[in-house]
Amino acid sequence: MTTQSPEPTAPQEPSDDAGLTAGQTPALTPAQAFDALYAFCAPALVRQTYLLTGRRELARESVERAFQLAWQRWPEVARDRDPAGWVRAVAYDCALSPWHRFRPRYRSPEPPPADPAHRELLHTLLDLPAPYRRTLVLYDGVGLDLPETAAETEASTPAAANRLIHAREAVAARLPDLADPGELHRRLRELASAEILRAARPTVVRTGCERRNVFWTRAAIAFTVTIVGATTLTLRTAPTRYEAPVAPAQAVQGVPPPAGLGPLSRADRTLRTKLHRSEASGPERVFPQAR
Repeated sequence: MTTQSPEPTAPQEPSDDAGLTAGQTPALTPAQAFDALYAFCAPALVRQTYLLTGRRELARESVERAFQLAWQRWPEVARDRDPAGWVRAVAYDCALSPWHRFRPRYRSPEPPPADPAHRELLHTLLDLPAPYRRTLVLYDGVGLDLPETAAETEASTPAAANRLIHAREAVAARLPDLADPGELHRRLRELASAEILRAARPTVVRTGCERRNVFWTRAAIAFTVTIVGATTLTLRTAPTRYEAPVAPAQAVQGVPPPAGLGPLSRADRTLRTKLHRSEASGPERVFPQAR
């Protein structure tokens, strides 16, 4: 009895997930990873930044600026052990920058929250020094532990603990019902969630960052071309030999001052009469006489 050989099967093309093992997900592109981080962090980060500044537009602007810097340095941020903390630190730095006071749009106060309790809590937070306010928001608002709070505020752990204690005492002095840290945490979350604060779409942030990079790149190229042109023009028009400078003018000493006009003396009048009677060509000359 003969046996039939199996028919050859066509080779199958490897699928996109052929190199992935069970439980693994496909690798994300840089844009997809950035969009995922933005969607996860941006809404909450805008509300946290609002607690630091009390300004809605400034909070949104600071968060967008932080994510634009993150997109510029994405290889560095993507490898960071805490990308969300990296963006949060940059957003807080932008929001608490002292240069905002010189911007006309941020000189006038914004409308406070409608709830009187939220308004009083926000005013209490804004009266705290900026380092104390940032430490309080990170520890009692975000929920970081003390070493993480100290690292993000660039302070030692004892210094961060001291700031936190003084901030809590200042809040409890004005709002005694918030002396309990748990109640303070709950009220901070309510204050942040009460305002309607929306972040821009991640594609808008990425394209805005790319347009900014293109603008500054072109500006740098134009500035470099201007410097090179000015240097070339200077080299072509500069003198090729040394020319001694002209000595400054000096007053001549010993010259008598000009005399003013006055009446003529008798001798001057006689001389003038004699000159007027002479011929126009000059005085009379001596001519030889014939003999």
